[in-house]
Amino acid sequence: MECHGIIDNSLVEGNKAQIEVWNAVETGRCLNTYSSHSGAVRAVQWSSCGRQILSGGFDSQLYLTDVETGIQLFSCKNEFKISTVKFNPDEPNIFLCGGFGPDIKAWDTRSCKVIKLYKASIQQTLDILFLHNGKEFLSSTDSVSRDSADRTIIAWDLHSAARVSNQIFHERFTCPSLTLHPRESAFVAQTNGNYMALFSSLRPYRINKKKRYEGHKVEGYAVTCECSPDGAVLVTGSADGNVFFYNYYNSKIICSISAHSHPCVGATFHPVLSSVLATCDWNGKIKVWQ
Repeated sequence: MECHGIIDNSLVEGNKAQIEVWNAVETGRCLNTYSSHSGAVRAVQWSSCGRQILSGGFDSQLYLTDVETGIQLFSCKNEFKISTVKFNPDEPNIFLCGGFGPDIKAWDTRSCKVIKLYKASIQQTLDILFLHNGKEFLSSTDSVSRDSADRTIIAWDLHSAARVSNQIFHERFTCPSLTLHPRESAFVAQTNGNYMALFSSLRPYRINKKKRYEGHKVEGYAVTCECSPDGAVLVTGSADGNVFFYNYYNSKIICSISAHSHPCVGATFHPVLSSVLATCDWNGKIKVWQ
């Protein structure tokens, strides 16, 4: 079975929400369907070995599913609806989950227990990003007010659960997506100000005020962004249905393509074939480009 297929967080069918795994390049066929969740699936991630899928959804449930057999290796009930899950890159049995609740949780799949609680005191966690060493991570939140933008992006120490910094992004926009540069000590934040901002991934995580990637539209959608495997290109969806490609180094638009008739909320490069791109829209349609 393809370990680098596409995962589709499908809508609820009857009383079950489906996760579909597709062959991304050769046949374009659905390889398997998993129906564990009773509510819409909001967050899905492959394990590092490519044999398991971690999922969380609006039923507040977490599942780790064996791709080949469909057996649930891990199943736990959370206290809040889940919007993001991320495996620790250095400790594959540890993952973080966040969502419509004030805290972020670290789970261990071996014990099925919460091993750390990160008290963010916010209403919703939008995204989570592990930094290069896996010992720190960033969380983007919905915590923005008229007078303050602290806690919009928070840096955490994974093991002590202490906040390293909550004064990273000072503009009054939420950031629905964070992505790490594969070669430089930098990360990019998609903002609801219709631009992507560049930051250092080293303390104190300073913003690069000379670079701003703008031209696409976010307009309140959870539009994701991503770096190409070689780090030279940034790709993002857009609320107008287009996909934008930016030169990472000079922040200029390389090109844009009309991809969808509905807002394009996701664009991701194939992890092995860098010329292959998958996009998805708000209406549930997925396309693969070469």
